[in-house]
Amino acid sequence: MVKKLTQKPNASWAFEIEKINAWAYCDQAFTPKECQKIIDYAEQFKKKDAGIGKSELNAEIRESKVVWITPNSDINWVYQRMTDVITKLNADYFNFDLFGFTEGFQFTEYNAPSGHYGKHIDSMFNGTIRKLSFSLQLSDIKDYEGGELQIHLSDKPEVMKKEQGTLIAFPSHTLHEVTPITEGKRYSLVGWITGKPFK
Repeated sequence: MVKKLTQKPNASWAFEIEKINAWAYCDQAFTPKECQKIIDYAEQFKKKDAGIGKSELNAEIRESKVVWITPNSDINWVYQRMTDVITKLNADYFNFDLFGFTEGFQFTEYNAPSGHYGKHIDSMFNGTIRKLSFSLQLSDIKDYEGGELQIHLSDKPEVMKKEQGTLIAFPSHTLHEVTPITEGKRYSLVGWITGKPFK
């Protein structure tokens, strides 16, 4: 008598493997001198308390001050550098269909003893399409304590590099936070790259 072999049904057959990394970084995307030049430029303008979404203020979730930086003759060199670095990181680690920055860059100041931004994602519902986020570390790590950019993929967060001039990029739907500053002051430049909707 011949016994029939039984197999558990398996409906999974991937055409391709998704080649998207959780994050990527570029060391020394900007020199310390260039980072200071960006800080000096942003400090010319009046900073506002950072909101959640479009307007809501809630210091329990987010406590920082921001200035929006848009393209102009004084800052176009930053936009060009960002374009070059992001284009390379995207090609190597994300392969998203991107076409540019549409919201300006956000210069952010976190102050001790409680400056922070709790767990959140950058993607929006019924809003601007944000596909890839970036954070540029403008401050020297000797100037502050705390203020870690953490990416949450499991119960144990991944702590991003803090060296001055390092640029970190990650998908905008990724859960992340900036932990409280306990000493000093931390500056960063963040932004989002848009593209066609995901399908």
